[in-house]
Amino acid sequence: MSDVPSRWSAQQEAVLRKIAELEVCSSDTSMAAVRARYEAEAQWWNEGGPALPVEERRVPTRRGAVRATVARGGDPGAPVIVWIHGGGYIVGSPETHERLTRTLAHLTKATVVSVDYTLVPEARFPQPVEECVAVVRHIRAHADEWGVDGADITLAGDSAGATLAVATWLWLRDEVGDASGIRCLLLAYGGYGLRDSVSRRTLGGWWDGMTPDAMASWQAHYIDADHRRSPYYDVLAANLTGIPPCHVLATSLDPLLDLSLIHI
Repeated sequence: MSDVPSRWSAQQEAVLRKIAELEVCSSDTSMAAVRARYEAEAQWWNEGGPALPVEERRVPTRRGAVRATVARGGDPGAPVIVWIHGGGYIVGSPETHERLTRTLAHLTKATVVSVDYTLVPEARFPQPVEECVAVVRHIRAHADEWGVDGADITLAGDSAGATLAVATWLWLRDEVGDASGIRCLLLAYGGYGLRDSVSRRTLGGWWDGMTPDAMASWQAHYIDADHRRSPYYDVLAANLTGIPPCHVLATSLDPLLDLSLIHI
């Protein structure tokens, strides 16, 4: 492991101090408690930002209804950004990323739909992918009801959500046979299948909870070993012919950095 703490900027140091200050300490290791602490710790980060109307909708899928929040940054008929949150597939929600999606809607004048896909262990691969696909298909089919342009959709997400965004486009193309209307993909520090890499082995630690053991644990919760070469998980090994333009965001001390440097 490299000496990551010695490479932090003053701003990063301040962020980590704030994270430690907000940490909710508990001996309860149940999944429900872990998620509750994550939600509570996210509240401070969601304060402020642009004030936008946000509504909640339910989208039918073959696995049951999926909740989504809708932040409107522009006029009726605006383009859509489908946001898929990160959290290692085990934590996170539209609420943990709420300021981010409000800000994204405000800056782009788009309508941002944040998908509350089913987390693991309640769901395992490929259910979260199927749910995100169902949301996109529902928006396209009911664009007038949603008050959006269903032929102008951007898929976006962070971390596990970035992987799900690519997988959603691939599933639309290969399983549905219709990936039309996807303008681009906005992908922030994605795992893209959690391949082994130098950054993955050397940059994670106690400060971000992304040690190799932790990432292997998330992977085991989400997907069986014999499915890990699926193109809807190992997305960088998939046939990416025809993929729309991708904006790939990464940071220099991210354990997933090397995966973002493999250009989609």
